[in-house]
Amino acid sequence: MILITAITFFIILSVLVFIHEFGHYSVARFFGVHVEEFGLGLPPRAFGRKIGHTIYSLNWLPFGGFVKLAGEDEAEEHEQKGTVKGTKRFEYFWARSKKERAAILVAGVTMNFLLAVALTAFLLTQGVPEPSGTVSVKKVVEGSPAAAAGLLEGDVLVSIKEAATTVEPKKLTTAGGLISYVGDHKGKLLTFDVVRSGERFAILITPRVTYPVGQGPMGVAVSDVETRVYSLSEAPGKAVVVNLTRGRDMLVSLVATLYRLVTFQSVGGEVSGPIGIARVTGEAVKFGWKAVIEFMSILSLNLAVLNILPIPALDGGRLAFVFLEKILGKKVRPAFERNAHQIGMIILIGLILLVSISDIMKLGSGS
Repeated sequence: MILITAITFFIILSVLVFIHEFGHYSVARFFGVHVEEFGLGLPPRAFGRKIGHTIYSLNWLPFGGFVKLAGEDEAEEHEQKGTVKGTKRFEYFWARSKKERAAILVAGVTMNFLLAVALTAFLLTQGVPEPSGTVSVKKVVEGSPAAAAGLLEGDVLVSIKEAATTVEPKKLTTAGGLISYVGDHKGKLLTFDVVRSGERFAILITPRVTYPVGQGPMGVAVSDVETRVYSLSEAPGKAVVVNLTRGRDMLVSLVATLYRLVTFQSVGGEVSGPIGIARVTGEAVKFGWKAVIEFMSILSLNLAVLNILPIPALDGGRLAFVFLEKILGKKVRPAFERNAHQIGMIILIGLILLVSISDIMKLGSGS
């Protein structure tokens, strides 16, 4: 299982990084920006091959990847003097328009979002559990009040009320609503509106005050979800809505976590690094391939949301400098921007190390 988890984790991470960096690479090439290197993993380089004018490399540190664009961190004097080291000026990142640079920067995030949507759409075509708006009986325990009253597996419980009262019945739309009502009326005769094979009728049941462990007052297992299979035409639109909602929730959670970090508050178990992600991968593997695809979709979306944050060294941080240039009407000094990204990278690496140490401690404590 450990080997399968490790291989699955490596494949997931490699696909997510490749998709992200391929977004930057393809849009940069589309606009004619020279790509010096396309690397999977982080340096030092393990293997590299130059094809055309680009080096394609595999690097020893397996976490992350990069696309090195000509002039992405160009020195200020090169830009001012037009010293482009033999490469045509328009092939440099800094020489492109603000819109083109912004498009290149958001391309990685866009690709991760599209991957999340594609994976979600596929899962939707395979069938996903959704709230049904009804409460159906999944199991009836022999010898229980429900069995004695004639309740059967597959029956739909429409409403419930005390038999001795004239109040309006409580409509049942969730399992929680049924459990709560029955819990408050144990030992009392209840009237259930039941639908079976299209026919509607009433059943009287008196929930037990005392009952065997795991059976409940009535002795039934109920569900308020159903498996819905989306068509190929329905799935993409639904997948976009699902991921936009998830992305919003992730963004709110990330901002709250970052606030707690900068204000030196505890973030508890809300943050995980590579080790924690690998651990969750192992849990997904136990539940089967659908769980692995779902986890990969969520991870890809999380990568997109994290990278769009306006933090130096991330895509969002570089994008922020493009917006700042638009507001100021001139470019920020390249040396200042480069230093900001270097400091941001150091901070991010430090956070990853701290989170990884926390993940190791959790493993050691078994939590």
